[in-house]
Amino acid sequence: MTAYFAASDDTLAHARDDYFRVNGFGANGGYDDAWVDFKLGPIPMPFPNTPSRKRAVRFHDLHHALTGYATDVRGEFEISAWEIGSGCADHVAAWYLNLSGMVGGILAAPRRTFAAFVRGRHSRNLYRAAYDDALLGRRIGEVRRELGLDAPPPPARAADVGWFVLASLAGFAIGMVMLLMLVPAAIVANVAALFRRR
Repeated sequence: MTAYFAASDDTLAHARDDYFRVNGFGANGGYDDAWVDFKLGPIPMPFPNTPSRKRAVRFHDLHHALTGYATDVRGEFEISAWEIGSGCADHVAAWYLNLSGMVGGILAAPRRTFAAFVRGRHSRNLYRAAYDDALLGRRIGEVRRELGLDAPPPPARAADVGWFVLASLAGFAIGMVMLLMLVPAAIVANVAALFRRR
């Protein structure tokens, strides 16, 4: 998995397709897959690719191309923090996944995670946009300027620190719930995979 920072004159559609190619995600990024393959270190933690997650991931993938955050574990932690900082609107799956991802970032890369959160607090994202041909036809550079991603964020303010603490507490609570749900699912999926190999 790698970082992909799209060229300014690319359209969002071209950047999305190139991002899929660079990361080996297939022609449609796995949007139609029934399960999402996620690894917590060496441990496979598959989870269902719900309609709510499918709705959010289309924007999430565009955000990777716009921000340059990588698709490795730390990059996903960073983009989780950035999306929480900039707000996930009515995308429930994005709130849940990003809050728990942000907690992983606090544990694995706290400075990078905090910096991404502050960047999010001082920029915007696409979660309030309509995902349609008009959006996908727009140029990366224009969208970066509109979202405030073309300049470095200002230094963190007290409000940024306060919101980071609140988001972290919410993320720890959600992360614990998700772990309690995902661990049994991962055990079942891994046992089933062992039987399929026999």
